[in-house]
Order: sequence, then structure tokens, then C-alpha cells
Amino acid sequence: MANSAQARKRARQAVKQRAHNMSLRSTLRTAIKKVRKAIVAGDKAAAQAVFKESQSVIDSIADKKVVHKNSTARYKSRLSAAIKAL
Repeated sequence: MANSAQARKRARQAVKQRAHNMSLRSTLRTAIKKVRKAIVAGDKAAAQAVFKESQSVIDSIADKKVVHKNSTARYKSRLSAAIKAL
């Protein structure tokens, strides 16, 4: 347990920040799942539209450093390749 007032405050802040980051990470996963679901449906135009919307969500979460930018680049690359393969 934190002993100093500063350490107690940092512990409180860490809990709030973790909750916020988990929410953003969940949003990221949801955006990726939407694209994958559109790909499985087989409609290339719909998949491209969903991917275009999800790209901004994915990029904004990477900008906030919730996940590494290379991870998001990899997600986008694989989703794009899957759409092109339709």
C-alpha cells in the first residue's frame, strides 16, 4: 500500500486511467470485430465502408498510446488484405 500522500494520489489516478484505457481498448476490439463480421458476410462494398469508419477509431486509439501504433498498423493491414481477397 502507498505510504505517502503523493503515492496514494498516483494510485487513485492509476485506477481511473486503467478504467479509461480498458474502455478504449474495448472500443478498438469492437471496431475490429465489426469489420471482420462484414468480411465474413461476403459483401465487399459493405466491408470497405465499415473498414473506412473503423480506421479512424483505430488510429485515434493508437494516437492516445493505449495500444502500440505498430499493432494498429498490423490490424489495419490484415483487415485490408482480407477485404481485398473478397
